[in-house]
Amino acid sequence: MGFLTAFFVVLFTMPSLIKVARMKHLVDEPSEERKLHHRSIPTIGGIIIFAAIIFSYSLWFPTAGKVASLALQDFKGLYAEMGAAYDDFKTVIAAMVLLFFIGVKDDIIGFSPVKKLVGHFVVAYILVVVGDIRIHGMHGILGLYELPHAVSIGFSFFTYIVLVNAFNLIDGVDGLAGGIGLISAATYGTWLYWAGDVPLALLAFTLAGALVGFLVFNTHPARIFMGDSGSLIIGAILSVLAMRVVDHDVSRLPQWLRTVPTPLFAMAVIGYPLVDTFRVFIVRMARGRSPFQADRNHIHHRLMTLGLGHLGTVLVLYGYSILVILLALSTRDVRPNKGLLLLGGAAFALAMLPFAFRKRAKA
Repeated sequence: MGFLTAFFVVLFTMPSLIKVARMKHLVDEPSEERKLHHRSIPTIGGIIIFAAIIFSYSLWFPTAGKVASLALQDFKGLYAEMGAAYDDFKTVIAAMVLLFFIGVKDDIIGFSPVKKLVGHFVVAYILVVVGDIRIHGMHGILGLYELPHAVSIGFSFFTYIVLVNAFNLIDGVDGLAGGIGLISAATYGTWLYWAGDVPLALLAFTLAGALVGFLVFNTHPARIFMGDSGSLIIGAILSVLAMRVVDHDVSRLPQWLRTVPTPLFAMAVIGYPLVDTFRVFIVRMARGRSPFQADRNHIHHRLMTLGLGHLGTVLVLYGYSILVILLALSTRDVRPNKGLLLLGGAAFALAMLPFAFRKRAKA
């Protein structure tokens, strides 16, 4: 119900937002060489994505009895779990509201990088310190198990900052950020539901529903962009889901899924934005440039240069994301470090394939 509610909210309200955005000239002009669109397009689609998620998540947030019936578990210990779920609910809502206003301000009148970074640290503080949504251990990855408290907080801050900016950076082709976010949210949601965590599964599926509705208007040729107000919300929610999956109880999962290392699975689900962001940062620094300086060196830019077009590019990258997730599932029978090496090596090798081909000659 959360999925369907978010979907229909976006589907029926987005046309009005597009009309208002055009009337008020809240559009993105194709003024830079790195931009791939050639006409003015509204940039505030994230407003409706945010509204749909908040409305659906709040409306369908389950009671303890409902969670027990859905997860097929007894009431013993359930109210303690629901207390933690309500804490997550309050923290996520508070963080999303603050992040939404940061994104909207940036979309409409701009935001200085320093002030934006301060805002991200405030959001990270709310999630990690106030809400205790953080990575507690690495389950043997790189020989690490339980992380010291300070290291856990610092690493969780880093995870949030990276993911939020990663989804912002891949939002460069019609339907790309929305589609990748949809795949990630649906995968996390399915895993969490199988693990018996209905409240977090609800958050994942409300995001997925909102993104399905958004893609109706964002698939090429796009009628609206999500802007920072959308990409930041997607990145923040997925960072919460990823951190919760890493330390989640796996005893209720299907047997075949229990042995997949949760850190590897959590990283694989968001593999494409992570790989693309790290690759771009490394290339920029190797060329003596700031890693935050925008350019046309993303994987989606390369695929466009090869002549795939918007639709071909997003389909290839959707396939890449799904393939990396499937590769993570194949690591259940190997040691965590070997799995990390295999998964990371395969993900980066596949990401470099487009750069092995020659650019398409211009007509």
